[in-house]
Amino acid sequence: MRKVTSAVLAGAAVIAMAAQPALAATSLFFGEAGPNRGARAAALNWFAEDVATRTGGDLTFDIQWGGALFKAGAAAKSIADGVADAGTIIAVYFPQEMVAYGIADLPLKNPDPWVGMRATDDLMRTSDAIRDNLAAQNLVYIGTFTTSAVHIGCKDVTIRSVDDIDGLKVRGVGAYGKTFADLGANLVSMSIYDAYQGLDTGLIDCSQGYSYAVAALKQQEVMTSYTRLNWGQVGALGIFMNKQVYDALPEAHKTALAEAGKGMADELGRLITADNAAAVETMKAAGVEVLDLPDAERDKLVARGEAYIEEWTAQASAAGLDGAALLADYRRLIAEYTAERDEKGYPWTRD
Repeated sequence: MRKVTSAVLAGAAVIAMAAQPALAATSLFFGEAGPNRGARAAALNWFAEDVATRTGGDLTFDIQWGGALFKAGAAAKSIADGVADAGTIIAVYFPQEMVAYGIADLPLKNPDPWVGMRATDDLMRTSDAIRDNLAAQNLVYIGTFTTSAVHIGCKDVTIRSVDDIDGLKVRGVGAYGKTFADLGANLVSMSIYDAYQGLDTGLIDCSQGYSYAVAALKQQEVMTSYTRLNWGQVGALGIFMNKQVYDALPEAHKTALAEAGKGMADELGRLITADNAAAVETMKAAGVEVLDLPDAERDKLVARGEAYIEEWTAQASAAGLDGAALLADYRRLIAEYTAERDEKGYPWTRD
């Protein structure tokens, strides 16, 4: 029997491939812990449709909703290990792995959802240090979401100044809740979904949250006041992809993912801004007093929150990143997108 050389095998493979039809379209599994409803779900569907449109249907996503592939707390490892090709990662569940992305959760003076998403997306997309940090985990950043600005609703009390926080039982959110605790609040561990009952029964006096969530969960029924803190937001949740899967895609598909990822910030910004405005009207119609914390009082919150920004900077540096440099870049981007909004308006309002 004659020995078949590698050259012969290679030639046969080329002939066989030439005889086959063009490769079928690529469909990727996407893991999402949340349900297919609400503004964020609508933005994710928009992203998937935009990628399909940009690639002529050659790249599509099969989105598995409601934690069908993995729960939120297992997202990073599941995507890195290939349980899904891509999916949503919420940084708070992975404080070490997602420390760079956690910059979007810091209590900075940045309450605008669109500004926050644009600044976060720009930083995540352009920082070589962040890209390398994610690559070491077999992950690639694709696009970002936000929960929007953190505000606070209360029953039978009203927060008009920082002094009013002292002694209140509060359901808090991340560093925003910790800052309230520093100002005398008693933090109560409770999910946003249990806050209705907590307010109704008096287990908590106030709950930090987001305007659209108040209306979605009908919390206006048990609130008497809603103070817009105009402080910051929770924005470290977004789309990531398995690096091996991403690297195997053609450049045209990678470009489509990048453009759709950038555009998603505009789409979710439009949706969530409208939902928040509608939610405030729903609260007012229910008799809830809606007020804005005075700027001088808000600045006190910003100042007290600096301790958690410094804490993050140290954590980022300990992870091999230049935390101070990343923070400076992020602040600069927030200022740039704020100026763009002030000068041109939001993208969806421009001609």
